[in-house]
Parts: sequence; C-alpha cells; structure tokens
Amino acid sequence: MEDVTDAAFRALIARYSSPDVPRVMFSEFTSADGLVLAPEDGKTKLLEKLLYSEAERPIVAQLFTAVPERMEAAARLVAELGFDGIDINMGCPDRAVEKSGCGAALIKNPSLARELIRAAKKSDLPVSVKTRIGYNTDQLDSWLPELLAEKPAAVTIHARTRKEMSDVPARWDTVARAVKIRDAVQNPRGDASWVTLVVGNGDVKDIADARVKASETKCDGVMLGRAIYGNPWLFSHSQEYENVSSEQKIRALAEHLALFDELMSDVSNYATMKKHFKAYISGWDGAKELRIRLMETETVSEAQTILHATL
Repeated sequence: MEDVTDAAFRALIARYSSPDVPRVMFSEFTSADGLVLAPEDGKTKLLEKLLYSEAERPIVAQLFTAVPERMEAAARLVAELGFDGIDINMGCPDRAVEKSGCGAALIKNPSLARELIRAAKKSDLPVSVKTRIGYNTDQLDSWLPELLAEKPAAVTIHARTRKEMSDVPARWDTVARAVKIRDAVQNPRGDASWVTLVVGNGDVKDIADARVKASETKCDGVMLGRAIYGNPWLFSHSQEYENVSSEQKIRALAEHLALFDELMSDVSNYATMKKHFKAYISGWDGAKELRIRLMETETVSEAQTILHATL
C-alpha cells in the first residue's frame, strides 16, 4: 500500500512475525516508468520504495506501467536488487494511474496486460498480478482467462469491480469462481503438476478469517491489506490484536517511528507517519487526547518524547 507498507513498516512487521507463520511481503506500489525514466534524484527516491531487509523474505516488488519495454527494464532492475518476485498492479482505481493506462485501466486492455506479463517474465523472476473482478461489471469469466493464458505464478483477485472501489463488501464467491475458472483453463483433468495460484483479497480481518475464507473458496492464499494497519502482530502467534495492551501499542509505534527515522527520513516526509497514529493509538481512555498531541508534532523526536512520557 502506497506510503503505508514502506521499508520501515515492513521491517517492523518482519520483526514481530513468527517464522512458522507463512507469509509473503510486497513492496509499495512503484512506478516502472519512474524507475526507467526519472532523473537520478527522482530515481533515487523511487528506489527507496524498494528497500528491504533479509528478514522480509520472500519479498515481491509491485510495479505498474502501461509500457512493456519499461516493465521489462524495471523488472530486470528488480531482479538485480535481489527481489524474490514481481507483482504487476492491474487493479488500482486511482484516476491519475488509470489516465496513463495503468492499474485498473488494464482490465479494459487485455492484450496490453498480457504483453506486460511477458515483459516482466524476461527478468526470470516469478511474476504475479493483482487485479479486480472487472471494471464496471463482473468480467471475471473473460478477464481472468486472458491473464491465465500467460501463466503467471499467481493472480490476486480483489473481489470487487473498479467501479465499486471499496464501497461495497468484497464478494468472496467470486474468488471461489476464480479458482474454478483457473482449474478449467489450466487443469481440466485435475492432474496438472503446476497451476497459477489464486489469491483472494478484500475485507479480511485477520489470519483466522483468512484461513476460513481460503477453506471456503479453495483459493491458494489470502492477501491482507488494511488489516495490517497498526498491527505488526498480524503474522505472529501473539495474542489477538484486540487484546494487545495500550502499552504494547505505544511501544510498537515508538519502534515504528525509530525505523522510519533510520530508513526513510531522508526521502519521505514525516507526515507519512501520521497515517499510522490512529491505527496504533485508539481503543482506550485517553487515546484520543494522546493522538491529538501526536498529530501536532513535526518530527520523530517530538513524537518519541510524547510516547516515552506516556509509558
């Protein structure tokens, strides 16, 4: 997620994760056009989105572009940086992204979408796609087979159309349908040794909910997005998030701020961190007042002083 799952937050999640809880991490949404065409200072800033630590593996770089040649060049760069895979975003509904033919706009251009997958594959890394069930209407029956024809390693299905944004509940029956479409296209006899993995996405609350949805739909995995806000415990065996104490939340935010200062302060505005404050600082008496004070800070140091005085 843009300006959320950056290097600092992913490092924190990795620190809190249990090694036996299987998960794959994805970088922030990163412009392949910028990685290829930006002047050196702009390219340097974009590369900061692709910082990662060994603790995050397996780590996948998510890219977007509407130009296959730029996808190929950016994918080769990602391979040189040591990533474990490439994910192509074909579901983002942002109008500026769509205006350049990227994100969800690719649902209306299957031939270009397939070209982009082929271009990314030239990196020799596994290539996956994150998309939606359709643009204005459910087009899964025609859209998904186009992607499957290129044999991506995985397709993540956000179970809404582009038109629906996140304004309606995710329809997980469409994820179950995606699995059936995959099987009909790639494994009609039920004996294939390899098929594209189908990953479901949308309104997943936690790991327990993810396991239920995977079982019900027969999908191969589940992607969690908003559930990670303020919750670095998501991939751990610790107590459920709602039972984590206010002190634990404050200490986790302090750790997050320290990692941001170490990894991101030269390239990202401190205001980026404020997106996280409500997720961490809520759910107890006095949380609102503490959050207001934090929102008034201008530096990591100011925020740390307030947090440590609270403990």
